[in-house]
Amino acid sequence: MKKIILLTCFILSLFMITACASTKNATNPVKSKTPFLTDVINVTGGDIQGIVNAEGDVEIFAGVPFAAPPVGDFRWREPQDVIAWEGVRAANRFAPMAMQTENGPVFNWLFNLYTHSKTSRTYGAPMSEDCLYLNIWRPANLSPDAKVPVLVYVHGGSLMSGQSWYEKYDGENLAKEGIIVVTIAYRVGVFGYYADKDLDAESPNGSTGNYGLLDQIKALEWVHNNIEAFGGDADNVTIAGESAGSSSVNALCASPLTKGFFRRAIAESSSVVQETPPHTFRTMEAALKMGDDIKKEFKVSSVEELRKIPAQKLIKTRYANNSMTVDGYALPESPYEIYKKGENHEEALLNGFNKKEGFGFTFFTKVNKKNLADLLRPSFKERTQEFLTKYPAKNNKEAKEIYTDIFTVVCFTYPHEVWTRTVEAQGRPVYEYYFSRENGEIGTNHSGEMIYAYRNVPRTKNYSSRDYELEEIMSSYWLNFIRTGNPNGNDTKGNTLPLWQTTKESKGLLMEFGDTCSMIEDPFRYTYEYLE
Repeated sequence: MKKIILLTCFILSLFMITACASTKNATNPVKSKTPFLTDVINVTGGDIQGIVNAEGDVEIFAGVPFAAPPVGDFRWREPQDVIAWEGVRAANRFAPMAMQTENGPVFNWLFNLYTHSKTSRTYGAPMSEDCLYLNIWRPANLSPDAKVPVLVYVHGGSLMSGQSWYEKYDGENLAKEGIIVVTIAYRVGVFGYYADKDLDAESPNGSTGNYGLLDQIKALEWVHNNIEAFGGDADNVTIAGESAGSSSVNALCASPLTKGFFRRAIAESSSVVQETPPHTFRTMEAALKMGDDIKKEFKVSSVEELRKIPAQKLIKTRYANNSMTVDGYALPESPYEIYKKGENHEEALLNGFNKKEGFGFTFFTKVNKKNLADLLRPSFKERTQEFLTKYPAKNNKEAKEIYTDIFTVVCFTYPHEVWTRTVEAQGRPVYEYYFSRENGEIGTNHSGEMIYAYRNVPRTKNYSSRDYELEEIMSSYWLNFIRTGNPNGNDTKGNTLPLWQTTKESKGLLMEFGDTCSMIEDPFRYTYEYLE
């Protein structure tokens, strides 16, 4: 019974990534109550002072504002410039997460029971509409002219939830290896992706529907203008993200507003480059329709009235604002059209997916031999029966496995296949991966690879020596790519990494990260022809 409860909790929480229950202030980036302070650094808005980690080798600047609070009249406007402050601002605590749906005490108890994160800094952490802050981890005692590579990470959460300081992508351990890590926040849900014609009319850029994406762009602009003060190289920035963060990275690569702000992209488990993306993207018509529905839901007739509704009430809307759109400004055209013209910005791409991406999303779906064809038809259309004839389900268990695999393909693996092929055809290097390492926790399900890539595998009984070996390998590939655009070379201990070929060099092979690490065929490739 306990196992069922834990699994149910995990399924419900996949896209949420983190849980939020109260307004308890639990966002100190270091365990020490009296950490050492960093030197004062001048940034846009004024002076800030961070703190030093317990080992003394990483400096952390937490809760640094990159835009004005998007509250009051600034709700549903493009992010505004930072409001200057007097004196030295303490950058010693993470800022509240963006407004997002609370899940209730029972859900959160189950979530934390499964993830062992009752002591996590995300547990019961505060949230606020005033949320546009970022966090920086840098090697201690870094000189201003050090020019070290920079990683900017965009969190996931289905564009509905999440925060910039979850332990799974904490930047401390990567910063120990000589890079600067920046994690950014952005508006989510109804505050980040609400669209309305009145907002379009009042915008100086004729834009509506992409406020969260515009926040990400504003954060990248801040990094471009300020990172050299921390010893970073503004001309050597890599952007990265997982899930909806990966979809956002895809959109950032396409946006004309980000040109010159980064060089490379790392994308894990989502993309919006297809002509019709499977998720996190919608038409403006659909966005405006939902905007009208939300006004009806709250019994108002204008944006001004909607702006007066308290954030805690507005967040309870029953409509899921979890998609970007073509707004004519951040995205003048769809990413598909922009990529087709070769106007995307990434010079090199590292991207990929996990073995069981779809498991959590299909767990409660009733699948059997009788209804399998109906469930697959939206994806395979007239080729559904052809597929089932070639790959039949012998029983209901196999039917469920087939459906879960196709869900994985449609929502995750095939979108990366399209992104890879598109960038490869432009003559740019692409390194694609397949994550297959199981463990005692999330394993190869959605988001399972993050702790390995960002060097945060817990030292608990759920992990073995192989997990720590894989953490060293994956994070070293990520570090090398962040530094040079090529993941190959040595790991952080000086050992030569297995050769990771580009998809062009390998003729479409992927690097498998699992019990072993080697180039393999895409295990889902046999399905792609039915989607095309």
